[in-house]
Amino acid sequence: MARELHPVVKLAKETVESYIRAGKMPKPKELTPEMRERAGVFVSLHKHGQLRGCIGTFEPAKENVAEEIMANAISSATRDPRFPPVTSSELDDLEYSVDILTKPEPVTDVSQLDPKKYGVIVESGWKKGLLLPDLEGVDTVEEQIAICRLKAGISAGEPVKLYRFQVRRFK
Repeated sequence: MARELHPVVKLAKETVESYIRAGKMPKPKELTPEMRERAGVFVSLHKHGQLRGCIGTFEPAKENVAEEIMANAISSATRDPRFPPVTSSELDDLEYSVDILTKPEPVTDVSQLDPKKYGVIVESGWKKGLLLPDLEGVDTVEEQIAICRLKAGISAGEPVKLYRFQVRRFK
């Protein structure tokens, strides 16, 4: 028997399935307390244990978390530049993860970071890179920052501002 999905994850799944199958956005039936908040949200899709899409917002861009989830779920399935768009034949193989972010806070020293507990944002001018916390294979702050720099196109020598945030992860 399939385990019951958290309403946040269920919304991401229903959104992707409705959008891929019918080109429509579902209407959320009931907003849970998490869905009524305003926060940045990342939606990650995995297929057979491998990343299949991950898109999100650093800070709230929509009316509430439910709308962030829906927009980012569709983007993860159809607009992640690392992958072709999800097809209807893949829908049954997808697993969903939703991260709701706390407000990013500036960090003055790398000792204030912990790759298991905090996600990181690096910023240099208009370039920003973000990495979620507690990712498999990312065990040090240095790895976290290096990946963020790479994602943002920031060279190793460029000075950066660092921010940290925490997530509530729903699977």
